[in-house]
Amino acid sequence: MQKVIFDTDPGVDDAMALLFLHKHPEIDLIGVTTVFGNASIDVTTRNAQFLHREWGITAPIAKGAGRAYAPSRSDDHPASSVHGLDGLGNIGVPDTIDLPLDPRPAFQFIIDTVRDNPGEVTLVAVGRMTNLALALQADPEIAGLVKEVVVMGGAFHVNGNVTPAAEANIHGDPEAADAVFITPWKLTIFGLDVTMKTIMSSAYLAEMTASGGADLKLLSDLSQYYIEFYRQRVGLDGMAVHDSCACVYLVAPELFEYRTGPVRVVCGGLADGMTIQAPDSGRRFEGSAWDGQPSQWVALAVQPEKVLETLRAALTGSR
Repeated sequence: MQKVIFDTDPGVDDAMALLFLHKHPEIDLIGVTTVFGNASIDVTTRNAQFLHREWGITAPIAKGAGRAYAPSRSDDHPASSVHGLDGLGNIGVPDTIDLPLDPRPAFQFIIDTVRDNPGEVTLVAVGRMTNLALALQADPEIAGLVKEVVVMGGAFHVNGNVTPAAEANIHGDPEAADAVFITPWKLTIFGLDVTMKTIMSSAYLAEMTASGGADLKLLSDLSQYYIEFYRQRVGLDGMAVHDSCACVYLVAPELFEYRTGPVRVVCGGLADGMTIQAPDSGRRFEGSAWDGQPSQWVALAVQPEKVLETLRAALTGSR
């Protein structure tokens, strides 16, 4: 069993990833930490509470950062046009959910849990990297105690989805992402290069829902607004399962192809939030900001059908 802390900003695709982590028999979901992004921190935390209640998830929830890591950044750009005003497809989530939160802020929850389980905890971050950056700032030694960090974010050989240069999670807090990427721990990044190739069609979701129970019915209901966004704005009859790609990696890393090398994030200017890797096997650039930085793993190719099959098997309990 892999011990996982899920750092998330629910979010429709976050919800699918959360249900996958909850239901997969090889994963021990030991905590959920929330961050601002797809909606405000109050809304994303409420959404985590709602999904926990509806799906019977018992992992503790710790409320996280509500603003960016760098004090100079103040606009959180919530993604209501993508995920709905309530962050979960406008399905009518109650304003408050009677489910207790862990009393610690998310960054402290991460620190304490990692120190209580040295070498055993994987951090899966599918929103802005703010909580991870704050944890590193407060206790840099945890970098040597974390088993692995898995990130959904960035774009390397494709355009971004909020600007031509930047993907939303990184663009929302570039300084936090850069701090996380230059930390010497094992880190694997799943960006738009693979997630935009992994599309769950509306028909696939409908067929999967028909073979499941109330949990999949809720997942389908909250996904419809998201699917309509993709239909209107991207021209797809379905949705990219961005966050679930990072989670599928935990149990099927062979479904992706990777490149190694230091990764830096552009912080400011026209390309704010752009992710750039200096490949280990490529040309050397002396005197650059990549010099001396740790080599990280970036997924650049994917077997999308097998990723969807892995998701479906866990979500329907048909393993």
